Amino acid sequence: MIKTVENQARLRVRISAFEPLPGKGTSMVENEKPAFDVAAFLRSAGLGRRIVQIAPKQPFFSQGDPADSVFYLQKGRARVTVVSATGKEATITLLGDGDFVGEEALAAMGGKRLATATSISACTALKISREEMTRVMQEERDFSALFLKFLLERSMRIQADLVDQLFNSSEKRLARILLLMAEFGKPSSYAGSVDGTLGNPDEEGQYIPKISQETLAEMIGTTRSRVSFFMNRFRKLGFIKYNGGIQVHRSLLNVILHDQMPDDNAEQPPIAGTAGE
Repeated sequence: MIKTVENQARLRVRISAFEPLPGKGTSMVENEKPAFDVAAFLRSAGLGRRIVQIAPKQPFFSQGDPADSVFYLQKGRARVTVVSATGKEATITLLGDGDFVGEEALAAMGGKRLATATSISACTALKISREEMTRVMQEERDFSALFLKFLLERSMRIQADLVDQLFNSSEKRLARILLLMAEFGKPSSYAGSVDGTLGNPDEEGQYIPKISQETLAEMIGTTRSRVSFFMNRFRKLGFIKYNGGIQVHRSLLNVILHDQMPDDNAEQPPIAGTAGE
């Protein structure tokens, strides 16, 4: 009988060890780590990150600089270029709101920039140190998923650029560059919907940042005179307008999608249903 009472007392002690203290029933919930806000992280400064303002035509970083940070472009448009040993420049990709640049900083400690990132328009960017970028990728699954999605999309875009360079004429490459510049930063009339339609047919078009014909020529790998020729042709066909800036019409995208760009003969009449839409 005495042993039974002792055993029951010991059992009550063991059970009580697992019971929450008065007023502490939610202590474990209260101590849980708050959910990570990816959007808040990318729009504000903090430990290991700061917001920088970059004027038009100024570099985020230059080829050969130490690769010690990653930039997140909050607002603005930019391009990434590389220069060969002989001084020839080529554009790798264009950047818009929500893009990362400088991700090579994560590849190896003490590495060098492989390219130059230069603003096309005034830019606001979040500069994130390599250490902070590495930490948040390791600790925050949502951020890692976002960054991985960006890298995959960047890879697909560069692959499309390579195909464009290998197989398309300089005229089509110029058309694609104009469309990409018109799409960056915010939803535009060129964004295709799920069913393949191309937005409001009454849209007049989207303005692109101010850019010289010399820069466009560098980006597509041709001469300024050819760019001038193609731009005048696009204007006559109704694909673009000059009205205090370059305004790109949605009909240019229709032509690219359906591979119906007129031949190099500039005297050929416009394609039915595209000019003057």
